Amino acid sequence: MRVLMTSLAVEAHFNGAVPLAWALRAAGHEVRVASQPALTGTITRAGLTAVPVGTDHVHHDLVRHLGAELTGFYRDIDFTGERGDDYLSLKGANTLLTATFYAQANNDAMVDELVDYARYWQPDLVIWEPFTFAGAVAARASGAAHARLLWGPDLFLRMRQAFRRHMELLPEELHDDTLEEWLTWTLDRFGCDFDEETVVGQWNIDQMPEGIRLPLGRPTVPMRYVPYNGRSVIPDWLREPPRRPRICLTLGITSRDMAYPNLVSLDELFEAVAELDVEIVATLTEAQRAEVARVPDNTRVTDFVPLHALLPSCSAAVHHGGAGTWSTAAVYGVPQLVIADMWDNVYRARRLADLGAGLFLPPDELTVAGLRDGLEQLLTKPSFHEDAQRLREAMVAEPSPAGVVPALEELTRQQRN
Repeated sequence: MRVLMTSLAVEAHFNGAVPLAWALRAAGHEVRVASQPALTGTITRAGLTAVPVGTDHVHHDLVRHLGAELTGFYRDIDFTGERGDDYLSLKGANTLLTATFYAQANNDAMVDELVDYARYWQPDLVIWEPFTFAGAVAARASGAAHARLLWGPDLFLRMRQAFRRHMELLPEELHDDTLEEWLTWTLDRFGCDFDEETVVGQWNIDQMPEGIRLPLGRPTVPMRYVPYNGRSVIPDWLREPPRRPRICLTLGITSRDMAYPNLVSLDELFEAVAELDVEIVATLTEAQRAEVARVPDNTRVTDFVPLHALLPSCSAAVHHGGAGTWSTAAVYGVPQLVIADMWDNVYRARRLADLGAGLFLPPDELTVAGLRDGLEQLLTKPSFHEDAQRLREAMVAEPSPAGVVPALEELTRQQRN
């Protein structure tokens, strides 16, 4: 069958799709990956066929322009529902995300050219990153089956379902769904009607294990997370075992591309680890390195090292809670200390702590002493390692990308008939 995969041009959001794309190709299917031109090199370096569509999105520029005003709004969104799902908050989040993120990341030029390509190439299946609604539009316009490929717990669908439940209790004249309005207008350009499948997909491919995966009542194909970190070379220093406990410190690749401010002071992070009898491997860009007054003697700073190569040698990881970093540490059974305050990163951090596989430190509660104490706990308390191993067992118990291909073939056949 022909499979068209699509993602907005953010490397971290695309990387989670690569192992499944490889598996589909190895099974004999035709696979092409469509995105804005900025992602073309990343796609081809993964050994996949790229289809550049439209113009590059400007969401990064919007974040840079609005700065703390916009990131503050994002931090205030309660994706977990822990503060209670009141209608006005859910409506506000739906409106804000549609205007500043969804419609920006799926700009008209990208949607138009993706639909044109899908109508030309006639894929049997479109697999789309969960914020790349252009994939669902292209599938509807070309008659393809379509599925969302999740890279983390589906908190956005959880919030969407809560919002729709509240809205359905109101008189119809008071219904106000900005995401539906935008997608209705977008679909109408191609002679198609809106339904909720355009938001939620016909089914999900979920890379989170039981205990992390959210039970939201949608058809779901569970799939094992397989780390992919882009083009990778093993450095010489990583060919020998560490002489002391090794700790990975990373802020993730998305922060390199976007203007999200650092959650904590890098100087404070380094002050917390300077006196520990450990080896720190910190992945920092040149710009991030310039923010640091002093790098401790026990710290190696590198621009990039593939996490799937580094983390098996680590005793702990300190990071921001991003999907790729969290999942890679989990799949290798590494205890994690997560400093997170927005998006779905907070949920992952809390669930990690609930499972005993790591610690969650909110940035506004973080101190040098608290960070140092947290790391010492991860390194000295056996329960963290044991629970991290249990999380690893749950991760690797799911079917591999190759193992889910037959299920995708059957679901596509059912939807197409």
